[in-house]
Amino acid sequence: MIDPRRLLAEPLPVIEQRIGWRDCILYALGLGVGLDPMDEADLAFVDETRLKVQPTMANVMGYPGFWMREPRFGLDWVKTVHGEHALRVHRPLPAEATVRGTSRIVGLVDKGADKGALIYVEREIVDVDRGELLATVRQTVFCRGDGGFGGAGAHPPPVEATGPQAVPERPADDAVTLPTSAQSALVYRLSGDYNPLHSDPATARAAGFPRPILHGLATFGVVGHGLVRRLCSGRPEALQAMGGRFSSPVYPGEAVQLDLWHTAPGRAAFRASVPARGVVVMNNGFVEFTE
Repeated sequence: MIDPRRLLAEPLPVIEQRIGWRDCILYALGLGVGLDPMDEADLAFVDETRLKVQPTMANVMGYPGFWMREPRFGLDWVKTVHGEHALRVHRPLPAEATVRGTSRIVGLVDKGADKGALIYVEREIVDVDRGELLATVRQTVFCRGDGGFGGAGAHPPPVEATGPQAVPERPADDAVTLPTSAQSALVYRLSGDYNPLHSDPATARAAGFPRPILHGLATFGVVGHGLVRRLCSGRPEALQAMGGRFSSPVYPGEAVQLDLWHTAPGRAAFRASVPARGVVVMNNGFVEFTE
């Protein structure tokens, strides 16, 4: 069971790493970019001679790893899932840089013994050489097996001006289909998330899934790639912020449909689904971009 005072006091790993063009390409391949070898727009993200960097790659920069698995945090890590996620990009991400990711737990909420708990985590990613803030990542971890600790010493996260929002109750203004490959999770994990839920069938079954699922942040990246293509004319530097709520996993190899609603200049709402199974996989999505 969670000890809230101890959990809130535990430091998360501060990660410094060197990012190069190979890392950028490997990340894009994990999203299914380049499955069509004739798609010039996609090839720009996997060709070092004209490389564009996915803005959602900030999610794996300075990433502290699957820290929830460490015994000192006292979590039932097999039952942890990614609930909500948001990213704000302050500067275009470089293809070559030394970056530092500083993560901290900013909130903890007990939903009840049978309802689990929520952990709110924030990470700031800095270009070490330039001393510039590149991106801020915020995530909500849903701990399905860790509710009922009483909430003593816990506190909610800071209120953010932009977060998950309901999509408009009208037909979508636009839609795009985004493919993934059967190997997507196996490739994506090489960007730093080695949770066996995404690679080991036995671990997936123990968590209640029939087979390994795609990382939530891989789904986030797939959606982000679709947003860059559809709303930003393929310009990754035009995407400023995005976020949403994970509602169901994607299985590697499935096609994701991204529905878009234009809500204001430079703003849109989105929902992602897997039509083949009739499930929504990401909901209450928002995106900010320059036109």
